[in-house]
Amino acid sequence: MRPSFLPPFRHTIGEEEISEVVDTLRSDWITTGPKTSRFEESFREFIGCKHAVAVSSCTAALELSLASVGVGKGDEVITSPFTFAATAEVIIHQNATPRFADVEKETYNLSPEEVVDNVSANTKAIIPVHYGGQPCEMDELAKIAAEYDLAIIEDAAHAFGASYKNRMIGTVGDSTCFSFYATKNITTADGGMVTTNSDTIAAKVRILSLHGISKDAWKRYSDEGTWHYEILLPGYKYNMTDIQAAIGIHQLRKAPEMQKRREEIATKYTKAFENIPEITTPCTKKNVKHAWHLYPLLINANLLSISRNGFIEALKSENIGTSVHFIPLHLHPYYKDTYGYKRGDFPIAESVFDREISLPIYPRMTEDDVDDVIASVHKVVDEHGA
Repeated sequence: MRPSFLPPFRHTIGEEEISEVVDTLRSDWITTGPKTSRFEESFREFIGCKHAVAVSSCTAALELSLASVGVGKGDEVITSPFTFAATAEVIIHQNATPRFADVEKETYNLSPEEVVDNVSANTKAIIPVHYGGQPCEMDELAKIAAEYDLAIIEDAAHAFGASYKNRMIGTVGDSTCFSFYATKNITTADGGMVTTNSDTIAAKVRILSLHGISKDAWKRYSDEGTWHYEILLPGYKYNMTDIQAAIGIHQLRKAPEMQKRREEIATKYTKAFENIPEITTPCTKKNVKHAWHLYPLLINANLLSISRNGFIEALKSENIGTSVHFIPLHLHPYYKDTYGYKRGDFPIAESVFDREISLPIYPRMTEDDVDDVIASVHKVVDEHGA
């Protein structure tokens, strides 16, 4: 057993980020200003998209994206039930209805075949969720969207740095929404980004992100702007601050190195576990680059004397922290009570949830940390194998 607890996640913040934040605090701008603009431009160049708009969270990015394509009352938006709360909440906040479609057996991503079966006359958009950092089958989803005139808004909270058929995630759908929450592949403590190649979507997202006013605060209060403004739309308070952007500027510079470390850990895990029948390692499709935000291990409980929950507790007793991603949305009381969902409606998502454990995977893990996780998983399997 490890001498100390290994948490499921630790962020990677260095002196560069700290110094940039201090510099921001000593400047004239701590809210949305020059460093937010600088972060947006660097992010746009990194992704290779036409526009990048920094916002307060990925949730904000999703809601602004839905609003920018006109999702509203009476509309339906198809998405995965195997995701975090925000993905469906933003649909509801637009007075639309989330319509769930089951996931693929191998990737746990939204199934294009299930999406087709759920398209109705009220369908307005699709929100693919790139689960764990592995991109969805975007070409298939794009064909469906084109046939039925639907918008594609990608939930890329897990997928910064991922690519699909040599196209960076952030350049494929109508808009893409990234998360910079503390646990994500890069962080601004909290925050998000909308990327798009559409001038119309970008302009609307930017206006909506700060109360629907015609000019942002930086331009109004700097020597570049004027005091006068107009309210063009009933917007939101979803802007990113320069304090957050100061962290993101340096996180972005470190992103390739941090991504490489995630890939190294994932490769080592897979090599250590792939021939153990009691557990199933995640697959990676050949046409994608995986961001490895998560390493989801599936427990084959029929070959073990303990359940998934028991496996988690056994790892905890070895001082290895884990998590579970996710409890499918349709199993939560709100969705059952409001829309009539029940267990059995999305069997693949349910099966993955019942078996999934997210192992620690982050750049601050040492080789000893990785070896301890591997040794602990082996120990639990050896002790509880049927």
